[in-house]
Amino acid sequence: MSSKFAMVGEWLRNRAENLIAFMLLGMFVIFLMQIAFRYVLNVSIGWTHEASVALWIWMVLFGSAFVIREIDEIRFDLFWGPAADGPRRVMQVISAVSLVFLFGWSLPAVIDYVTFMKVESTAYLKIRFDYLFSIYVVFAVAMIIRYVWLCVQAIRGKAPDSFDPTKASSGV
Repeated sequence: MSSKFAMVGEWLRNRAENLIAFMLLGMFVIFLMQIAFRYVLNVSIGWTHEASVALWIWMVLFGSAFVIREIDEIRFDLFWGPAADGPRRVMQVISAVSLVFLFGWSLPAVIDYVTFMKVESTAYLKIRFDYLFSIYVVFAVAMIIRYVWLCVQAIRGKAPDSFDPTKASSGV
């Protein structure tokens, strides 16, 4: 049964990567349009900047929530790298509890702020800010779930993977 969940999870992760790739493609096309309009047609258009920023916000937070694996996260390798499994488990629990607390503590205020921002919208595209910033709520909830899971795994005895610089790659 767990292999079926793993297959579904991998399929969902791949679709999330595809979505981010399309966002990046959209950002690139918009960037090229901005250059063409400004330097070829000598017309300044503002919506391209708004669209690029919106796509960037969504790419970073959506990617962090659903695509980036734990081993891909940035760590302070001075302590994490040389640590044995036991100390790495302790560091994992401490960091997970801290992050769950901080994200959980800030979540009500974040939700309140995002829902309040329905009164504002972007200048050119008229995207409501609550829609634009709603991805942060999704990101915060995903981080809480991820770090609760990692904390439980560390408490149960599974040490987080150590970073092996000889296996560093671009993710391919």
